[in-house]
Amino acid sequence: LWTGFDYLGEPTPYYTDWPSHSSLFGIVDLAGIPKDRYYLYRSHWNQELHTLHILPHWNWKGREGQKTPIFVYTDYPAAEIFINGKSQGVKKKDFDVTLVNSNDKKAQNDFMRQKRYRLMWMDTKYEPGTVTVVAYDSLGNIAARDSVKTAGKLYTVRLDVDRKQLKANGKDIAFITATLVDKQGNIVTGEDRELKFKVKGQGAFKAVANGDPTSLESFQKPFMKCFNGQLVFLVESRDSVGEIIAEVEGKGLKKASVKLTVK
Repeated sequence: LWTGFDYLGEPTPYYTDWPSHSSLFGIVDLAGIPKDRYYLYRSHWNQELHTLHILPHWNWKGREGQKTPIFVYTDYPAAEIFINGKSQGVKKKDFDVTLVNSNDKKAQNDFMRQKRYRLMWMDTKYEPGTVTVVAYDSLGNIAARDSVKTAGKLYTVRLDVDRKQLKANGKDIAFITATLVDKQGNIVTGEDRELKFKVKGQGAFKAVANGDPTSLESFQKPFMKCFNGQLVFLVESRDSVGEIIAEVEGKGLKKASVKLTVK
């Protein structure tokens, strides 16, 4: 694993492709948002929580009927994919794969090594709607479900905060993830709408990042474009107890806000 987080500088392999100016190979981006690959590592390393993650997103206008592979990262040994209720088959991890028996060209072309660590449906075709994954335990029982959906028209911003209570010490920080969603709460991944931030009460806007390795926008100004429908902004507490109201707005969007407590 190299690295855990993206960082400014060393834009391998895009050294001459300005404005690319940060690394790309971390499993978490510059904004602290986990990439898909983060869940691959989590599925093997996290012994306390189960992992069930589908990729890619399912907003592919213009790819209707085209082959669009689906991967699942999970700690469960098997899973089944459904596209709009139609089964695409059950896949199981192949724990017999080793470095020795997967080293020839045929094994590489067949993605043999990948079959030990992830579940892959290579021939699925895109159609708008819902992709559902059903995970099975070692006894074949249904253990978990998850789904991704094709998003509709952009409607508002969903705000998810890492914690809603801060210390009144003038330096405590809350990380708030802003996600562009439709009326049903599905992420609109193709949008880069600019968002503006206003913080009232016993707190102040601190910084913002969107994870885009080509973005030249300031981390310190209270506005930024989203990247793949998301960004993260920081709110800092003041040294007095009370409430913080963080508001987010964007052109054509329903305004969103979240309330924090300072104690």
